[in-house]
Amino acid sequence: MDSSELYHVKQQFILGAFKTLVNLTLPDPNSSDYTPTLLYQARAHIALNDPQSALQLIPTGSENVAVKAVASLARYIAASETDQESSLEELRDLAVEIEGDDVEGDDRDRALVRVLAGTAFARAGEVEEALETLGVDTEDLEAVAIIVQIYLSINRPDLAKKQFERSKRWAEDDLLLQLIESTIGLVTGKDAYANTSSFYTEQLGNPSLTSPHVLTARGVTRILRNEISEAKSDLEESLEQQTADAETLAALVVAAGLGALKKVDTDELWARLATEHPTHPLVIDMASKAELFDECVGKFAVPPLAG
Repeated sequence: MDSSELYHVKQQFILGAFKTLVNLTLPDPNSSDYTPTLLYQARAHIALNDPQSALQLIPTGSENVAVKAVASLARYIAASETDQESSLEELRDLAVEIEGDDVEGDDRDRALVRVLAGTAFARAGEVEEALETLGVDTEDLEAVAIIVQIYLSINRPDLAKKQFERSKRWAEDDLLLQLIESTIGLVTGKDAYANTSSFYTEQLGNPSLTSPHVLTARGVTRILRNEISEAKSDLEESLEQQTADAETLAALVVAAGLGALKKVDTDELWARLATEHPTHPLVIDMASKAELFDECVGKFAVPPLAG
């Protein structure tokens, strides 16, 4: 059973309180909490798109399979597109290695290897490999959370729901299980987003948690519930805490376009998103639609004025 300190670290990671985690002081290296806390902290650096700090944190020469896997994931995130394949191969090798008996690490470490490898494969667009690595029959809740995200990303909420319903049969009433349910609700709009909104509001009421990630999630939920001014408040507060976050900025652009801000301020936000995050899906989609519009205009012949 986890110590209370490690339990709190896990909850913070699940809810996206990454900045809090990276500032934690690690336990004594002889403590049983040391390696699990180290892994959460390294993963928090990766989630903040700072893989180099994760690599600096990881002790050199460790043979623990989970430590090696998080280092491989960090190298994958840090690498250029042409150099990422070697890190994927490292993760493939580790996913095979954990099937044997002669590895350093317990069952939790083995499960984490699958989660980290599956995450990398999903990011690389290798959906089938990611699902196979994670195991669609797994009883590891973190792996289920990644599987659900994958299914939602390929527009298969039906399969995501099946994973959630299956998990309820064996998982305790875990915070991560509630988060999975809320994520599915956010995508499907179940009960007019009521459960999703309540979940995020409950977590934000926790005085020991500071998570701009949850603020952004509630802001998006409020947009979908047509609570535009409330969404604006959440998203602006989140952006103050993580000024470079693309998803928060994109959500605020949407809220602004729905009337939360004046047009001049909305245009300024859009210009910022397009400049700072040119590969964001919203920017790419808008550019594609603008190009299509120009193409259609070019094919339209203006009839002469009637004499």
